[in-house]
This record gives sequence, C-alpha cells and structure tokens, in this order.
Amino acid sequence: MNASRIHGLSRRAFLTRTSGMGAAALLGLPRIAQAEPPPETTRIRFAHTSSICLVPEFLAEEMLRLEGFSEVEYVKRPSGDLESRMLAEGMADMALDSMNGFLPAVDSGQPIVLLAGIHVGCQELLANERIRAIRDLKGKSIAVSAIGAAEHVFISSILGYVGMDPRKDVEWLTTGSYAESEQRFLEGKADAVLTFPPAAQELRAQKIGRVLLNTAKDRPWSQYYCCLAAANRQFVQQNPVATKRALRALLKAADICANEPERAARYLVERSYESRYAMALEVLKELPYNRWRESDPEDTVRFYALRLHEVGMIKSSPQKLIAQGTDWRFLNELKKELKA
Repeated sequence: MNASRIHGLSRRAFLTRTSGMGAAALLGLPRIAQAEPPPETTRIRFAHTSSICLVPEFLAEEMLRLEGFSEVEYVKRPSGDLESRMLAEGMADMALDSMNGFLPAVDSGQPIVLLAGIHVGCQELLANERIRAIRDLKGKSIAVSAIGAAEHVFISSILGYVGMDPRKDVEWLTTGSYAESEQRFLEGKADAVLTFPPAAQELRAQKIGRVLLNTAKDRPWSQYYCCLAAANRQFVQQNPVATKRALRALLKAADICANEPERAARYLVERSYESRYAMALEVLKELPYNRWRESDPEDTVRFYALRLHEVGMIKSSPQKLIAQGTDWRFLNELKKELKA
C-alpha cells in the first residue's frame, strides 16, 4: 500500500482537509456546517462599497471559502448607483447596506430579500452651530447626494418622526455624492448633512458642527439596525444552502468585529480599506456588531416603514413589506446553531 495514501485519501488531500478543519476551528466555524449539504453554487458576488462600517463583508472572505465558496467576488458599485439596484438586476448576489437604501426598493417590487441585521449606529446627522435641535432644521438646507438616495430617505424619516414634512419644511441640496455633500457642509453652503464613518469621527474630532443625532446613542434610532444583509430573491430561492452558509460567514465576521476589534482594524489596514489603524479601531469599537444575536430585524423594518409611509416615501404597509421582502429563516436557524 502506498504510504502517501490514507484509506484512499491522498496525502495532499488529507493535509488540505485537516488544514481546513484547523482554520475552521480558529475562525469559529461550527461543526454543523460540515454536516450540511455543500452550497448549490461555489461562486458568490457581493456589491462592494468602501464604507468601513461594513467591514464584516470584507472580513468574511476567508470564512466564505471555508463555507465552500471557491469564487468570492466583490463587485464595485458604480458611482451614484445603489446596492439595491445591483441586487435587483443580478449584478450581485448579496450586499450590506442601510435599511433606508433597501426599503424603497422592496416597496417598489424589486426582487430583494432582507436576511439579517448587521449593526446599529453608523450614521450621525450634523448641523452648523446655529441649529440646536432637529426641529430647527425647518427652512434650512440639507445636503444629500440625490433625492431618493439612502441618506435622503433616512433624514426624511427623522424629520417625519419629529412632526416635520420633509417635502415642504426643508430645502434639499443635491450634490451627486456623499463626499460632495460633506464638502458643501464644510463650505457653509448647506446647513446640515448626514455623515458616515470615518467622516463622522473625523468631523467630531475636529469639533466641526453640532451632532443633532447619533444613531449609536440616541433613542429610538439606537434601538434599530441601520445596516442589514440582503440578497437577490432568485439567488435565495435557487441556493438556500449557499445563502445560509454565506450569511453564517457574515455573522461570524460581525462577531469578530465585536469581540476582536483590533484584529478587524488590522485587516482593514492590511487590505487598504482604511489607512489609519486608530481610526478603524475607533469605528469598530463604537458600533455594536453583536446586536444580531439579540435584536429582531423585523422591528427595524416595522419602525422605518411606518416613518417612511407617514411622509409618503413608500406606499406599502409594514406588514406587506415584511411579507414580500424579508426571509428570517436562515437567521433564526443560525441563532440557534451559533448559540445566540
């Protein structure tokens, strides 16, 4: 018998398999994954965005390979495009994005399915020093990349919550990009802007403007997810095992962000997603990435759907949106398997 073979298994295959099991243990991949059927497809594409708060998407790459995906692609989002459109048109299979980027797409009937919440608190509404409260924005200008963009939708929901009409009570200054919106604010051409990491942390450190709303700290927004995982509906229907495996990799990556932020920050720097380790670490420590274990994403859908329905930005009721645009079965199974 050839000593290089062990019960019909080549030495190379044996070492590869044991190496994979060692990596799985290191990364916390549960044994149950090994007992599941293999994914229906070994290729998965994520809509890529450079926002560092979405680091679980990037950090999950190695775990996705352990889950059976030999081809992991990050499809760059075209300038001015939306992750929701990339999913709807089949340009990507899965994506992480804000609730307010996904809900209008689901409302319009696009084939998108929300799968799980990822984290809370990455958005801050910043205004000039003359504005002391959200209601003081009445008659003021707010910079957004475009009408209908995620930040426009989110700010509208905030205004609606405090009794304002976003269609009449403020002036929307469209700029074409997040970066240009921030620049208009810095130049004093806009009274307020919605900021995201790392810009929110940078402006706060420089004591520029007044934070009217910090979604990581201020209720009720701090109780609900800002960013969720979603997928193309056809991909989920045709690849349920692959969907579950991919979501497990994302949630395990979120756990690493919560429990080992230093490790995640180093990863961001090594892969050139962020050049400043201290800034990456600050963002990761501020955001509660472990909330997927305790919060119900359906509550988030219901909360924002009500706000957006009140201000006329969506037509569907929360119940209809939940019925046609969510699938929590994978999340519920993984909560049990990962002992959430």
